[in-house]
Amino acid sequence: MVQKIVLQKRKRIDFFTQMIYSYTKSMLQRFYVLKYSLKGKRMKNMKKTLSILLAGIMVIASLTACGSSSSEASTGSNNNASDDAFKIGVLQLVEHSALDASNAGFVAALDDAGINYTIDQQNAQNDQTACQTIAEKLVNDGNDLILAIATPAAQAVAGVTTDIPIVGTAITDFAASGLVDSNDAPGGNVTGSSDLTPVEAQISLLQKVCPDAKTVGILYCSAESNSTIQVAMAIEACKAAGLAYEELSVASSNEIQSVVESAVGKVDVLYAPTDNTIAAGMSTVAMVANDNNLPVIAGEEGMVTAGGLCTYSIDYYELGYLAGQMAVRILTEGADPAEMPIEYYPEEKCTFIGNEDTANTLGIDISGLE
Repeated sequence: MVQKIVLQKRKRIDFFTQMIYSYTKSMLQRFYVLKYSLKGKRMKNMKKTLSILLAGIMVIASLTACGSSSSEASTGSNNNASDDAFKIGVLQLVEHSALDASNAGFVAALDDAGINYTIDQQNAQNDQTACQTIAEKLVNDGNDLILAIATPAAQAVAGVTTDIPIVGTAITDFAASGLVDSNDAPGGNVTGSSDLTPVEAQISLLQKVCPDAKTVGILYCSAESNSTIQVAMAIEACKAAGLAYEELSVASSNEIQSVVESAVGKVDVLYAPTDNTIAAGMSTVAMVANDNNLPVIAGEEGMVTAGGLCTYSIDYYELGYLAGQMAVRILTEGADPAEMPIEYYPEEKCTFIGNEDTANTLGIDISGLE
């Protein structure tokens, strides 16, 4: 596995400047890491990082300019828009690095396929009411296909249409979330790529970096079905490893700080799966946890970049790219979502990600891990 070390610093500047600074810095760190740790591999990696960087800056800049909680700007395709261009709608649940990367990967797959399309990018800012409103808008607009990024986004769109093809990505378990009949045979108008992470391997990693840990605090949002699935897996992994555990659930981002503070002194280490609410508020988690010498083993790379200690992470850009390839087959080959099994990122491709600044703060050596 390739080891990547990411860096972080805290700066206190005004709100919108902080958004731009943090995201740009994070993506530049990804570029730096790829430049040195993936030297000699395909240039696609560099294109990938730059695509994510530019997409993130454009979204944040648009929010800064208009002060809105959702983006309503349409973007053109890689070809000139015409009457025969495919209309694609995108509903992304919230802005954080994993979902942003999935979005960028999806668009890159469309571009690489050379199809003519227009795309309407929408972001619900983790608001369920906005999710429903946007879902209805995308359906009423007569899109040829809708990309839903994250489980609540897919559930909102699937609840509005059974006719328009829906491709989901960054969704842990399509079947358990009620989106398909089964992951092998969806049976409806929904298919896509799953971000099921190697939970058992992540708990094993936790034991390696925190060998004296006795009790694990499992931090998640109870409103996200994707998280409850992973929590059940984490509990089983903890039991198998002989670890005690305590569930630390939040109902919204407003509770993150108080819940993490309540865990101090009760647990030895935190495990945070790929939960969208926790991922979006990871800087708060890290602020409290790191100040109290409480390591955080995270579900994916972006959460480590934001201050977690380490993880084995899937590549969300590649996950989105898979979803984009599925969308191309539906649009250009007439593929039926009902007959397209859910696709997964191979566990053997998961990469060790460590945050050196966090490790130094906690006094933990992660240099020999991979």
